[in-house]
Amino acid sequence: MTGRAGSTAVRAPEPTRQMGALIEWLKAEDEGLADSFSLPLDQARAQFERSNSRWNVELPEMAAAKDITLSDGSQIGPITATLRIPFEPRPGFILYLHGGGWMFGSPHTHERAIRLLAASCRMAVIAPFYRRAPEAPFPAGLEDCKAAWGAAFAAAAAHGIDAGPAGISGDSAGANLAMATMLGALRDGTPLPDFALLFYGVYGADFATASYRMPDPPYGLTAARMKGYWDRYAPDPALRSDPLTAPLNASNEALSALPPLYLNAAELDPLRDDTLGLHERLRALGRHDVCHLHRGVVHGFMQMTAALEEARTAFALAADWLDTAGHSSNHGRKR
Repeated sequence: MTGRAGSTAVRAPEPTRQMGALIEWLKAEDEGLADSFSLPLDQARAQFERSNSRWNVELPEMAAAKDITLSDGSQIGPITATLRIPFEPRPGFILYLHGGGWMFGSPHTHERAIRLLAASCRMAVIAPFYRRAPEAPFPAGLEDCKAAWGAAFAAAAAHGIDAGPAGISGDSAGANLAMATMLGALRDGTPLPDFALLFYGVYGADFATASYRMPDPPYGLTAARMKGYWDRYAPDPALRSDPLTAPLNASNEALSALPPLYLNAAELDPLRDDTLGLHERLRALGRHDVCHLHRGVVHGFMQMTAALEEARTAFALAADWLDTAGHSSNHGRKR
């Protein structure tokens, strides 16, 4: 069930019937897997890749699917990315930043999600690999994402993508990096995206919100695990006051200057109130950004489109917003 965002009390929400059945299947599938925090890093990442491969089935066909190199001439050097172009694409592109707690994941773990985003929005999607914690804590991954954003325009042109609106998107830690990329662009005076699609993101490090205090969801991300990700990405608590790590700390002036945003949140998610809190701040500033609360689903549900109707609905709603907002058919900002 999908609903407009609103206040949600501290309680244990019930999963939808389909989500509940999928959770039981996932628990059986994952029985015997070690806690990823207890494994050597290479093994933990390999386990994450294998676990997510179950979602990358029945992949939507693309007009083009290739690996590309992004280079903005900075000291960071070339960045590898995937490029997925749907059939009959509109002008422009979306830069997609994958989730995984700043520690796990890659464009490959999100292959079906990236293709669905491309097909739903009818726009090319560029998804960069970026450095990950704990060996590369803040700001390494963010610097890669900023460089990828700066280099994506030339890469899009080089691969035959017509000039048009350019957006940024991401899920979970990827949504955090997308917000931080935009806030960094404001700091640096570099071009902003024309729009952003941000899915169940990490926007603050306040572990006292209602969603952090509710009982753990029956599957997936928990409050304790999210704290563990923060400890690896920004181990110095002082860093978590920086808006580039916790975008909820951004000034009203900075939030007011952002492009139109589409936000969503999962009800059974410790990060739920990060999104709801961000949306409330945006509304208080007189903005008209849209936020959808997807009830009865867990964090990461948009990875589950092969088995979960609400996940498919989430992509459709984001694409509908893009159509309604007009950013998929205009000519974008001058650059």
